[in-house]
Amino acid sequence: MRPMLIGAPAVEPVSLADAKSWLREDGVEEDELIQALIVAARMTLEAYTRRLFVTQSWRLVFDCWPPSVGSNATLRIPFAPFQSVTAIRVFDASDAPQPLNAATYRAPNSTEGGRINFTSAPPAPGRASDGIEIDFSVGYGSVASDAPQPLRKAILTLVAHWREHRGDSGDDALPKTVAQLAAPFRRGRLL
Repeated sequence: MRPMLIGAPAVEPVSLADAKSWLREDGVEEDELIQALIVAARMTLEAYTRRLFVTQSWRLVFDCWPPSVGSNATLRIPFAPFQSVTAIRVFDASDAPQPLNAATYRAPNSTEGGRINFTSAPPAPGRASDGIEIDFSVGYGSVASDAPQPLRKAILTLVAHWREHRGDSGDDALPKTVAQLAAPFRRGRLL
């Protein structure tokens, strides 16, 4: 299984204006830096919590179906919150993508990782590598306010910390306040 980001978030959970207000910054000289810190803080906290904050599109690529997939079987998608499957393609022996009929599977949205329940065994891919592609959407929602408020505050706090210390702290750990804000949203590691 190989994950690939195919559609980055259209917005950040915290706007530049919100961050500047939090930082009590009136000028425009540091706008580029603050925007970069917002993106870095979101990505850092997404990795820490193992959740994606704003709607984004991903693709999982498989060489073949995992052994558990067959009729009435489930394929787990290790991304949360899970919104929907947008496409499943199986490549045939001619290297042509064949879309899987949506009537042959169900993929309910979930605040946790996703799952695809197959009603019938999906076809085997016709090529040895990268024979299956599953496209899906994840995240709390498509607007900034859809991300939980504690996670948005964690981003603001981390942006302020990084701006204040600018790499001179020598400590790579998340500040305690940031970790405390994000901790209730942290998912366990998958095996």
